[in-house]
Amino acid sequence: MITLTVTARGRVTLRRDVLQHLGIRPGEKIELEKLPDGRVALKAARPAGVIDGFLGLLAGKTGKAATLDEINDATEAGWAGPA
Repeated sequence: MITLTVTARGRVTLRRDVLQHLGIRPGEKIELEKLPDGRVALKAARPAGVIDGFLGLLAGKTGKAATLDEINDATEAGWAGPA
């Protein structure tokens, strides 16, 4: 079990190994769910996109060619939102 310290301002710093376990990189967001028994659940916040945005990028509708890294990032982010 990992113990964290709360600062006077009410902040907690998560250790690098915890962030890596959650799959969170610098600049990304974390979702926190308050559970009824006083516990919380943390997970990486993954933006829900739409397939049209992804296909539009591939179809050249954005006015620029997508790099292989951009295509990989878009597929990793997924598109769980409405079509």
